[in-house]
Amino acid sequence: MTRPSAAGLRWGILATGGIAHAFTNDLRTAGLEVAAVGSRRLEAAQEFAARFDIPRAHGSYEELAADAEVDIVYIATPHPAHAENALLMIAHGKHVLIEKPITLNAAEATAIRDAAATQGVLAMEAMWTRYLPHMVRIREIVAAGTLGDIRSLSADHTQHLPTDPGHRLNDPALGGGALLDLGIYPVSFAWDILGAPAAVSVSALVGETGVDTEVASTFTHSSGAISTTLSSSRTAGPNRAYILGTEARIEIDTVWYMPTSFRVIAHDGTVLEEYTSEVEGRGMQFQALAAEEIVADGRRDSELLPIDESIAIMATLDEMRRTIGIRYPTETDNA
Repeated sequence: MTRPSAAGLRWGILATGGIAHAFTNDLRTAGLEVAAVGSRRLEAAQEFAARFDIPRAHGSYEELAADAEVDIVYIATPHPAHAENALLMIAHGKHVLIEKPITLNAAEATAIRDAAATQGVLAMEAMWTRYLPHMVRIREIVAAGTLGDIRSLSADHTQHLPTDPGHRLNDPALGGGALLDLGIYPVSFAWDILGAPAAVSVSALVGETGVDTEVASTFTHSSGAISTTLSSSRTAGPNRAYILGTEARIEIDTVWYMPTSFRVIAHDGTVLEEYTSEVEGRGMQFQALAAEEIVADGRRDSELLPIDESIAIMATLDEMRRTIGIRYPTETDNA
């Protein structure tokens, strides 16, 4: 069993799709309290509540926001709705854990940050990979200097996903495309290890519906290190990641952004460390436990992924989309 809750927060789940099921499963694995679920359809909320033995089911997001027995809400809608949903919960004094990407663009993420600061609540992106034990260990190894000077990083997120034009991943009105759904993982990973990119180069393929289906990027970071990422919704690749330094490298196995194994290998081929994850469930509970610890400590931001960094990452994704000519119909001129 994962360690017990630090703050004893009462969780609400907003929306009832697949990601909400996965997250709630992991909340149960960690022994955290799920107090309510909200959906635009009462029947869907009731079915979800019955599935997870949740006390209250609400037939609207407004009812969930008004539930006095909920302290923190997991936003599990598609990303074009994240800003509206999060701002509603924040206005009612709820902490929010917002599924990645945090929003459609940097302007929306900034609005969430400012609203949360005004209300004195936590707003945190649910980039769950950062909180996984193997990623914690990788950051320790990097910080210790075991790799020497890091010269490059490479990560991909490629899946063979539905090509149906009506699927949300292929619909511009729903923020479709490989970059925001899949590319957010390797882009955030590059930020995590190497910091903000000083220069961004990107190329892409665009599908029949006008959304990106493949996106490749090269970032140059302030240290001089280079990171490369690839995301695709049309091809299934190995989904591995590498960090290469002058003294050693880290090879992260499939699937690198989920609980997995890695090796630290010296430049002469000596294996310095082998790590294998032993995690119950999918591993999404670690971000929830981190959120509870932040609130219990009286803080209102994540040190591991501050909301300002989430905004800056969205700004990088905005720049990448501008370069490849992708703009969503719901975006305003100021976005």
